[in-house]
Amino acid sequence: MQPWISSILTSKKRIALPFMTHPGIEIIGKTVKEAVSDGQVHFQAIKAVSEHFNTTACTVIMDLTVEAESFGAGIKLPDNEVPTVFGRLVADAAAIEALEVPSLEKGRVPAYLLANKLAAEYFISKPVFSGCIGPYSLAGRLYDMSEIMVAIYIEPESIKLLLAKCTEFLINYCQALKATGTQGVIIAEPAAGLLSGDDCMTYSSFYVKQIVDAVQDDSFTVILHNCGNTGQCTDAMVATGAHALHFGNAIDMEGVLKQCPSDVVVMGNLNPVGVFKQGTVESVKQDTLQLLQKTAGYKNFVISSGCDLPPFVPEVNIRAFLETVEVYNS
Repeated sequence: MQPWISSILTSKKRIALPFMTHPGIEIIGKTVKEAVSDGQVHFQAIKAVSEHFNTTACTVIMDLTVEAESFGAGIKLPDNEVPTVFGRLVADAAAIEALEVPSLEKGRVPAYLLANKLAAEYFISKPVFSGCIGPYSLAGRLYDMSEIMVAIYIEPESIKLLLAKCTEFLINYCQALKATGTQGVIIAEPAAGLLSGDDCMTYSSFYVKQIVDAVQDDSFTVILHNCGNTGQCTDAMVATGAHALHFGNAIDMEGVLKQCPSDVVVMGNLNPVGVFKQGTVESVKQDTLQLLQKTAGYKNFVISSGCDLPPFVPEVNIRAFLETVEVYNS
């Protein structure tokens, strides 16, 4: 991965790396439910996206329910919508104390490991990036997102214990993802964007750094994604030591690039819904070109969607994005 990162930092051309797997699900005629439940279907969707759009790298589905399900959380799996967590698994200090860190055999984790393994074996000329949820976002899904925002102030030690258990599981999971042969992992930590900078450091970055330290090396890169960050969490994200940072559309990309070190890859941040799904071909081209021009002075920038593309994004819009980057580079 070091040569890949170096090529980004030294290239005169812009690399486009949208996070997308759902278009592949639609190309192969499967449902979202099938793809997030069956590793073979998931891999076929990754393969379809890569071959249909000739992407520079492959990403897996950004499913922020897999890890919570392994702990025992209730999951809704609609046929053609992103899975969601329902209910509350732990509600007090005693429940957190009793909570067991699950094995990697629980829930749909084996299906995701299979999808990553198949993708890593198939793609030999481009990186494959695994995915997992971040520790604070996982804790929020287990404890309830609204409740944890209060609990970090009235029961901080209990929440830190919960975060430690979440982090232990995520380290195990990321090590298993790395063992499949992929080149990195996208850690999705959107809930941390609800925190202040100091709280993000305490309740997210402190734990994300443990994952980074456990798995990141010259052959495996961590990409930290926080689409909830509006600017207050950027320093905390940098402090994790992740080789790459990915930002959502809520933030000013030029401001982020000024704040981040020049040797850290910075990715983002076209609105996955407002630009890609709801936009027209012309508006996608205009928005893409505007972001490219705005960030032209930063070699460490990779243009991307602000988050995982949702289901049913028009193919013509994806092609408009990729073609605009190609024309810009020429």
